[in-house]
Amino acid sequence: MQRHAIVLAAGKGTRMKSQKYKVLHEVAGKSMIEHVVDNVKHSGVETIITVVGHGADSVKEALGEQSLYSFQEEQLGTAHAVRMAEEHIGTQEGTTLVVCGDTPLVTAETLKSLIEHHEQSHAQATVLSATAPNPFGYGRIVRNDSEALTKIVEQKDATAEEQQINEISSGIFAFDNATLFAKLANVNNDNAQGEYYLPEVLSLILNENGKVEIYHTDDFDEIMGVNDRVMLSVAEQAMRTRINEQHMRDGVTIIDPQTTYIGKDVKIGQDTTIEPGVKLTGKTVIGSNVIVGQHSEIADSSIGNGVNIKQSVINESKVADEVNIGPFAQLRPGSDLGNKVKVGNFVEVKKSVVKDGSKLPHLSYIGDAEIGERSNVGCGSITVNYDGKNKFKTTIGNDAFIGCNTNLVAPVTVGDFAFIAAGSTITDDVPNNSLALARERQTTKEGYFNNK
Repeated sequence: MQRHAIVLAAGKGTRMKSQKYKVLHEVAGKSMIEHVVDNVKHSGVETIITVVGHGADSVKEALGEQSLYSFQEEQLGTAHAVRMAEEHIGTQEGTTLVVCGDTPLVTAETLKSLIEHHEQSHAQATVLSATAPNPFGYGRIVRNDSEALTKIVEQKDATAEEQQINEISSGIFAFDNATLFAKLANVNNDNAQGEYYLPEVLSLILNENGKVEIYHTDDFDEIMGVNDRVMLSVAEQAMRTRINEQHMRDGVTIIDPQTTYIGKDVKIGQDTTIEPGVKLTGKTVIGSNVIVGQHSEIADSSIGNGVNIKQSVINESKVADEVNIGPFAQLRPGSDLGNKVKVGNFVEVKKSVVKDGSKLPHLSYIGDAEIGERSNVGCGSITVNYDGKNKFKTTIGNDAFIGCNTNLVAPVTVGDFAFIAAGSTITDDVPNNSLALARERQTTKEGYFNNK
């Protein structure tokens, strides 16, 4: 059976008080619409249509080719928005899932279960419901004595008695596709808001003795819609808790989950320890038996096994096994550290390869460089890679020793087993097995102050 999905993302979201389109606000480092589309894809849906309006180009840029698009020029309600997708799937058979683009917490597992329940019960429509601690603002699920659905009533249209119901509609539905588009044409806007409500499709089905099912989720957080910054923070906390708990169940030690921020796409190996205040984002992959020290930040980077990171910042970099980093080190984009490398305190590395066993102990800048195996770069050394217009490369061989406070003025090559004396400014290549000194000879004037 074919499975389709319509993601509703046309509303501007005025309550967000933002120039940014609502569904592009981020939860756990990823926009809400991306969370929703990811979960829809993993629920087994084949075709996704995103209904866009305000900020359409921004949404298309975020989702790219993951979705087809339909444009809702005037926001006249959810039924009207769904009808916009008719151009893509109006004549198709199968099941169509309808999901709101501001529900980032709904899981692929719940969506899959909703679809399966809908198909197995041979319903024409199924609504995902939940029990709300405070149902104000949500459409209420009204059941009859047999516990079957009679209608979904919106907050402003509900009677005082109906407003006491705490089972609410998530705004997420599964439909028989042919039935959905046949009924959409008959939905009217005779309600307090003057909008075309999607739940009216369910009423039309019931009026003709059709079958409408309810699939209830026990996790209210999943169906929570985000309409303002307060709800955004609630969703953020719920997502962080969910992510952190999953990592802990998978064998990661998180010492203080309340202060640990891990993005949705981050992967972490077993027996890794995450200390308080750590932030891991993007497509970061961390191996096993790693210690990520407190207040470290890692983004879009690959970290090997047995690495020890102390209070450092790593962006778009690769780190191999058994590397020691920090405290207070920074790996900027393009850094590539080999096995058993040491990058010590107050060292900055940018767009450089540091091969196995080499050490950058402290207070150095290494940019646009390649450092061979087992070399040592002394305190305060700098690769002088920029002349004001262009960047140039520094190459250091294997087993080289760079003395403290050395300036390597690129382009320059230092050979294997080369030794550079402390305080040198190197402008010429240094051959293998050579000693280079490039500093003024010391002059001492005894009794200098006595002669004043």
